[in-house]
Amino acid sequence: MPLVKHSEFIQVPIERCFDLARDVDVHIHIRTTIRTKEKAVGGVMAGLLEAGDVVTWEAIHFGVRQRLTAKITEMNRPYVFKDIMVKGAFHSFSHIHEFIEKDGGTVMTNGRRCFNLKLS
Repeated sequence: MPLVKHSEFIQVPIERCFDLARDVDVHIHIRTTIRTKEKAVGGVMAGLLEAGDVVTWEAIHFGVRQRLTAKITEMNRPYVFKDIMVKGAFHSFSHIHEFIEKDGGTVMTNGRRCFNLKLS
C-alpha cells in the first residue's frame, strides 16, 4: 500500500496542535477544505474527535462529490491519533497524525495509506 507523508513545523505547543488537528470545527475552516467544500455530514459533526468516534466527511475531489466515513481507532494524546475509513471510495484508507515537540513548537506529520479505488 502506498504511503504519503507530509510534515510541517507549527509554532504552538504540542497539546494545542494535537487538539486543533482533531477539531471538526477547525478542520472545515482551513484553506484546503474551503476549496473542496469539505464538511462533516454525519457522526460527530462538531468539537474534538475522541477514540471510537465516527465522522462522515463530504467533499469535492477530482470534480466529483464524495463521502468518506472514518473512525478514530487510536488516540495517545498529545502524540498520535489514527483514523481508518469504514466507508468510502477506497478499498482501504488509513490516516495517522503524529506530533513531536521541537524548538518550542510542534512537528506535525500526517501519513496516509490508500489502496485502490472501488470501481463498482
